[in-house]
Amino acid sequence: MKKTLLLSTLLAALAAPLAPALAADCDITIGVVMELTGPAGEYGQAGAKSVEMAFRDFNEAGGVNGCKLVTDTRDSQSQGNVAVDQATQLVNIKKVPVIIGGIISSISIPILTSVTAPAGVVQVSPASSSPTLTALGREGKTNGIFFRTITSDALQGTAAAKYALDQGLKKLAIIHVNNDFGVNMVREFRAAYEKLGGTVTSVTPYNEKQSSYASEASAAMKGDPEALYLVSYPVDGATIARAWISGGGPQKFLLNDGMNSTDFINSVGAQYLNEAFGTSSGTNPTASTEYFNANYEAFSGGIKPDAPAADRSYDAGAIVALAVAKAGKRDAAAIKAAIPEVVAPDGTPVHAGKDEFARALALLKEGKKIRYEGVIGPIAFDQYGDITGPFRLWRIKDGEVTTVGEMSAEEVGKIKAGLK
Repeated sequence: MKKTLLLSTLLAALAAPLAPALAADCDITIGVVMELTGPAGEYGQAGAKSVEMAFRDFNEAGGVNGCKLVTDTRDSQSQGNVAVDQATQLVNIKKVPVIIGGIISSISIPILTSVTAPAGVVQVSPASSSPTLTALGREGKTNGIFFRTITSDALQGTAAAKYALDQGLKKLAIIHVNNDFGVNMVREFRAAYEKLGGTVTSVTPYNEKQSSYASEASAAMKGDPEALYLVSYPVDGATIARAWISGGGPQKFLLNDGMNSTDFINSVGAQYLNEAFGTSSGTNPTASTEYFNANYEAFSGGIKPDAPAADRSYDAGAIVALAVAKAGKRDAAAIKAAIPEVVAPDGTPVHAGKDEFARALALLKEGKKIRYEGVIGPIAFDQYGDITGPFRLWRIKDGEVTTVGEMSAEEVGKIKAGLK
């Protein structure tokens, strides 16, 4: 009897450390490279929390045959060289099959060209909108591994031009961040704006993280503009807007999507932004939208669900999770092939949250098609990993961002076609 007890105790002691080890071996690590600090830090912090929330919901629904998805989250510091270094570690050392990120295009592009495309590792960006990413796909330089849950600036620039003129902003100065995102957004916007009858009085690029932008604001005021089109990020954007206002610039603004930010409004002063208008890659609300809006703030520790990049980062995480489940393994090629299949137009609609993910996993196990309808609406990717509109039209009033309308992708496409 003593021998039996001793043997049982010994086996139990041996099994105890093995259980968590086996569980850890079963985990599938997904790389996350986001801008947790630097000018785009507000975006990355919201985005990283959204991916964590999507994975939590997915794991509680059953995960990949009982195995969990876990994140290895790295800070790009809003710098391309740092992002490449972190992504390289994730791919070469951690052997991740997927990287979610970056947030801004000047981070996603070097990750794509230097790391993920050469390695054949899937990359999903929640918020990088540069047309360069589409061009890289057309040129055959992405190996089909890149996807994004935001519309290209090639369309958003046109939507912004039409919206500006509809608000009576007919004579604009432009200040923009001097990177791929800013340059491309301004190019698309200006082509549409001038063709539709607007006048651009000046275009002033700026370099990031300066302590003062007084000289840029002063240069942009030449030509007597009636408003400023500011293409920036919340931290630098607030510094520029303050310089513009203190220099006597008119308190009328057109803003890009990332400036839809409480931090930006508070830093500039709500009283100066009552005639500030902007566009964002929009949403067609679904049950996922309702779920996310009701649960994100509590999960994130106080970040609002309308924070820049929050909604579409949840969708990026959800799509990756479902694709890994569809693939059934941590293989990048299989996951890449599975991504279009979990947003199949003829699939059974499924939404965000533990219960819906459990239903999605059951359908996949039965060999059935699913269509994940996300927080931003139903999602479908074209051959270059792009999605289409709609576009949300918003304004700031008394310190609050309010949606005032929507512009469909079809409407933007017609405008763009008419400009040729």
